[in-house]
Amino acid sequence: MKKTVEDQIRIITKGVDTIIDTTELKKKLEKSELECKPLIIKLGLDPSAPDIHLGHAVVLRKIRQMQDLGHKGVIIIGDFTGKIGDPTGKSKGRKALTDEQVQENALTYQKQIFKILDVEKTEIRFNSEWLSKLNFEEILKLSATTTVARMLERDDFQNRYKNNIPIGLHEFFYPLMQAYDSIELKADIELGGTDQTFNILSGRNLQKSLGQEQQIAIFMPILVGLDGVEKMSKSLGNYIGVNEDAKIMFKKVMEVPDNLIINYFELTTDEHPDAIDRIKSELENGKNPRDVKYELARIITSLYHSQEETEEAIKFYNEAFNKKAIPEMIPELIIDLEFDKLTDVVPLLVKNGFVQSNSEFRRLLSQGGIQLNGEKLDELDYVLVNADVLKIGKKKFVRIIK
Repeated sequence: MKKTVEDQIRIITKGVDTIIDTTELKKKLEKSELECKPLIIKLGLDPSAPDIHLGHAVVLRKIRQMQDLGHKGVIIIGDFTGKIGDPTGKSKGRKALTDEQVQENALTYQKQIFKILDVEKTEIRFNSEWLSKLNFEEILKLSATTTVARMLERDDFQNRYKNNIPIGLHEFFYPLMQAYDSIELKADIELGGTDQTFNILSGRNLQKSLGQEQQIAIFMPILVGLDGVEKMSKSLGNYIGVNEDAKIMFKKVMEVPDNLIINYFELTTDEHPDAIDRIKSELENGKNPRDVKYELARIITSLYHSQEETEEAIKFYNEAFNKKAIPEMIPELIIDLEFDKLTDVVPLLVKNGFVQSNSEFRRLLSQGGIQLNGEKLDELDYVLVNADVLKIGKKKFVRIIK
């Protein structure tokens, strides 16, 4: 069923931090409907960090929601701008990527983004297509549309300038080049995180300077990670990767702090605002947050995995963490036949990420946190046999295979 302009606005603005502006968006949607022409939604990706987690996916999910409304997503792989590196939030200039690094990372990005975006309504472009063809006269005209004072309004540039940290002249061209991408596409909407405010508004301003209809700027919040404090980050270990196994993904979502449940529904799912309002009301009226989180975990896992994989993940979680039983499908650790005792296996458990360190394993053992085949274990000299199952802490299982 085709959505009205008002309903489209509700869906587009769900979970958004800032939009510039809603009145212009309504006019664009009305024009799109009148002309039966989809809006062009732009997202620029810096191909220096191709491993996508749910924090990165916030803007991609928003594009997917607009694609489901009939609009077109255009992903700009910054192969040209990637050679400079986005200075946003950096205390010093970034090392330029080689052509080989850019291309390799770009291919990785493409494989991952189609876990979220509609392939039929997505176009992938590389900004070297147009930026590499600009001549020096065109570059001078482009640079004349902004001032050094305007560039120094950016916190990162301002801080580096005040602290006598070098700023390369080429770094000033990054927001200009990204802005020129909007000119090339005739973008109607550009999305990004709140940390991309300067770059996205630069595109809007350049369109105005060159007589083009200005794009709507949509800024999405930064997703807080599983620790409930810091932004989601792989380096902090508080992330949920879009390529992670369904069982791991489901378990991790169940670790989302209760106070972030609605935030995750808004930013990491495609649920309609009406459905989220209902969930919010249920929580306010005393529904167990764990039950709501269980539904959240099912929805998020099903966005990135098949129905069969999602059902297996639910079964695994129920068996492992609800019934306190040993699940059927658990990771296996293959060991040499001569490894008889548990003490021989602990270093392999550390090496394969089942426990952080030998001392951590010994601490858990002394506290009753290690189980073997469902029974608490209190000694390292236990002789292991083929298919023994270790439970390490509250949530990790591993089957020993000789």
